[in-house]
Amino acid sequence: MPIESALSASTLFGFLLVLTRVSGIFAFVPMPGFHNAAAVPRVVASLALAVALLPAVQKAPAQPTLGLMILWIAAEAMFGILIGLCVAFLTEGFLLAMQILGLQAGYSYASTVDPTSQADSSILQVAAQLIASLLFFVMGIDRAIIRLMAGDLQRQPPGSFATTPAAVEALIHLGGQAFVTGLRLALPVVALLLLVDVTLALTGRIHAQLQLLSLAFPAKMLAALALLAAIAGLFPVLYSQAATHTLESLARMTR
Repeated sequence: MPIESALSASTLFGFLLVLTRVSGIFAFVPMPGFHNAAAVPRVVASLALAVALLPAVQKAPAQPTLGLMILWIAAEAMFGILIGLCVAFLTEGFLLAMQILGLQAGYSYASTVDPTSQADSSILQVAAQLIASLLFFVMGIDRAIIRLMAGDLQRQPPGSFATTPAAVEALIHLGGQAFVTGLRLALPVVALLLLVDVTLALTGRIHAQLQLLSLAFPAKMLAALALLAAIAGLFPVLYSQAATHTLESLARMTR
């Protein structure tokens, strides 16, 4: 007696498109250690989230031709990458700030390898990556992204998304906001380090016999750490403002 499948072809196609959208998001969402994890956990996480989001699809796509299915997969991958990039800009603002500070304070001379990016990063960048990832989960941005994805599947069923100039413009705007966040964090410390340099230069001008070069690096490093500790309370505030703006932009882009 032949066994009939309980899943229709349209449901399978819908699941494939949802999985493509989820995989595109996971490619850029800044989850600590996720990108360097083994392939099996990443695949399982993508499959589990796709299965959880599949009931949100109210209208399953009809059985398409091969060419139409390729176009749908490309559109869903673009949609997922768009959301992932927007969320990744939240962390990039902090990394940009610490890159500027590390260069000015002298921490770039002693760098380490960041395990999340496999790149040569200063200790401040590694700390910023961990802090931003912690804030990502503490503030519930991960849950907000999942709710946004479920709402998008209801408003825009799989296979119906199309990239618009407004979405591209919003993505560029969020990239600019990452620079704004980085500069807002870095400029107070950079201004203090400039004052330290001016003070050491004037002291060296007045007392030419003093060897102040050996004191420049320790003074700037300690000053940078002291001011970072003083303004550490602003990190959640700036991250919350940037996250709110990002979620609002994503909501407008996916309507």
